[in-house]
Amino acid sequence: MDQQTVHQLVKATIPVLREHGVALTTHFYQRMFQHNPELLQIFNRSHNATGKQPMALAGSVLAYAENIDDPSVLAPVVNLIAHKHASLGIRAEHYPIVGKHLLASIQEVLGDAASPELIEAWGIAYQKLADIFIQAESQLYYDATNQEGGWSGWRPFKISRKVVESADITSFYLVPSDGGALPRYRAGQYTTVRVFVPAWNVVQPRQYTLSDAPNGEYFRISVKREAGNNDSPAGQVSNRLHEAFHEGDIIDLAPPFGDFFLDEDSTAPVVLISGGVGITPMIAILNRLLALNSTRPIHFIHACRSAEVFAFGEHLQQLAATHTNLQLHLFHDQGPVGNKLAQIAPLQLSDLTPVLPLVEAECYLCGPVGFMQTHIAALQQLGVSKQRIHAELFSTGGIHV
Repeated sequence: MDQQTVHQLVKATIPVLREHGVALTTHFYQRMFQHNPELLQIFNRSHNATGKQPMALAGSVLAYAENIDDPSVLAPVVNLIAHKHASLGIRAEHYPIVGKHLLASIQEVLGDAASPELIEAWGIAYQKLADIFIQAESQLYYDATNQEGGWSGWRPFKISRKVVESADITSFYLVPSDGGALPRYRAGQYTTVRVFVPAWNVVQPRQYTLSDAPNGEYFRISVKREAGNNDSPAGQVSNRLHEAFHEGDIIDLAPPFGDFFLDEDSTAPVVLISGGVGITPMIAILNRLLALNSTRPIHFIHACRSAEVFAFGEHLQQLAATHTNLQLHLFHDQGPVGNKLAQIAPLQLSDLTPVLPLVEAECYLCGPVGFMQTHIAALQQLGVSKQRIHAELFSTGGIHV
């Protein structure tokens, strides 16, 4: 089948993908886990249960179909997903399994509408996309392994310290149990933790930001205990880390990955904007800037529910007292104020424009979906170009400006 025919057939499925894409990907995951249950240890079971994973995949499949004539426009999304895949240990040998179940799902969901020609076209298109990911991920694996202290796959780490940062965030200081060196990473990147979840009888991976600047001595992750609510269940992994893992225990980690990190070559002012546990990459970026003795103006903007859940407050206050280029802008939804630099008020970036150097600043954001959407839109309305807005969403799929 020639390329033009493949593209025509794939693009013909765009209306169906828009209307039934989530149903297709939901069926796909159910089918794949039924026939290949060993893959349950790679994927986030919670994201599948809540529908986040099927929705993310449906969006990716639709975007590929819409841009199949020039998939290079998807490069930022491919890069983001490749980092996620590498952090989870997805390898080239997994792609034929995924492809088999994806094509079977298209046939089973579409029924008579899935002609042999359509299935053949999607098979060719899928293989081209798989090759793109395999190449990108192979380079990431190579780079992660071929550096001092680097490794591939999983590596055992010992919890050297466990520190309560707030009512729902605890930091874990992790050192290699093999006594070997640690690789460098970029402030803002994450590692992946793998733990056994008895309730599900399966190993589960979770990605957590490395919440301190690279130092060659330890990795630090700062984990929010996900209590659960009417919209989502309690976090199996986060609660297990809080309750069952202690100083001296061993835990498996993947190498650092992630496409969200500080641009150390820039000399522009830095505006760091975070909500809730989204503070973790911002602390890493801030610590890195100060470790470099940077003279760049730094504005640290953080919003959270209350002083009770405000993490790293004392650390931030100490830094602000000793670094004249750092200004803090701290907001709590409700009182009382536990930090003298915080105020009880909603975060409104427009209120800070008299002191923020937005015209030339590099802006970094991290937080929940609604927080991100609100403040990215606010930055754009205030004249900040898309090229200077860098965003990390703590959820499946990521967010792009």
